[in-house]
Amino acid sequence: MTSNERVSPVGLVLGSHMPPERIAPTARLAEEMGFGELWFSEDCFFSGGASGVTAALAATERLPVELGIVSAVTRHPAINAMEFATIARMFPNRFVPGIGLGVPAWLDQMGLGQRYALTAVRECVTSLRRLLDGEELTETGKVFSFDHVKLTHAPSQYVPIVTGMVNKKGLRMSGEVADGTVLSVLASPAYISWACDQIKIGAENSANAANRVTAFVIFSVDSDGKKAKAAVRDAIAFYLAAIPDTDLTRVYGNRDEVIELLRSEGADGLARAMPDSWVEDLAIAGTPDECAEKIQAQLKAGSHSVGLWLFPADDGERIARYAATEVLTRL
Repeated sequence: MTSNERVSPVGLVLGSHMPPERIAPTARLAEEMGFGELWFSEDCFFSGGASGVTAALAATERLPVELGIVSAVTRHPAINAMEFATIARMFPNRFVPGIGLGVPAWLDQMGLGQRYALTAVRECVTSLRRLLDGEELTETGKVFSFDHVKLTHAPSQYVPIVTGMVNKKGLRMSGEVADGTVLSVLASPAYISWACDQIKIGAENSANAANRVTAFVIFSVDSDGKKAKAAVRDAIAFYLAAIPDTDLTRVYGNRDEVIELLRSEGADGLARAMPDSWVEDLAIAGTPDECAEKIQAQLKAGSHSVGLWLFPADDGERIARYAATEVLTRL
């Protein structure tokens, strides 16, 4: 199965909060249960992206496994190209790498605050494209430089590159330079529709207008809908605290309230203080019927696929099985 031959528009997001030793068995389960794709997230400082993707690919036979996303500034593009080419050659037509900037607060922890944030992503993506296509690069950019850099083992097949973008300028750039776009968790249907419009504007300046959109969602399903919704509150609060002032919150309309709650309650109190409507709108959680309806709403808003990020993470395999038998069958 190639990355263009997905059976279901619903995939699973592995990695980050998932314990590393559970990646391979959960990946096998996803393939067995009929999910259409696998994504591996790389949040600092949880599970590593390249190693996690490789483990998931080795544990499966057909599913596309996509890396969404690694930061453009934590590794030089030449090193990313070397890693991605290695994975692509070991698992032909099943691997799709993703590039973004990363959460600014996490980059600041490493002293990697970036003046030219979008330029860094653009230079990373465009140089990756050329290196993976077998070119030799000698050039000096605003962020990255290359001196006779060429991959010894470039892939023989085309490797699509996606970006993870949140704000207007980044989404438009993704439409211009990438093969696909990953939308962050907390993407409401209204935000997905708006983001797709921005991507289309960017694609007007590109020869490659076939930009595939995937929305990541914080997900939990249970016959007891209240239990499922309670399971995602901490995760929603975690990401709201990490990225409170973005187009995700501006388009949804809760930016000012998030910032005020963080000021008054702190990050630890945000999960308790947030209104129930945020849980309803910014995650997919509830009974199987509720979850199926919310997935359909995200697809209708413009996503080509939806990546389910399973919570609670230590119960991921049970949730994956339940989602496959009780949610996928309703779509």
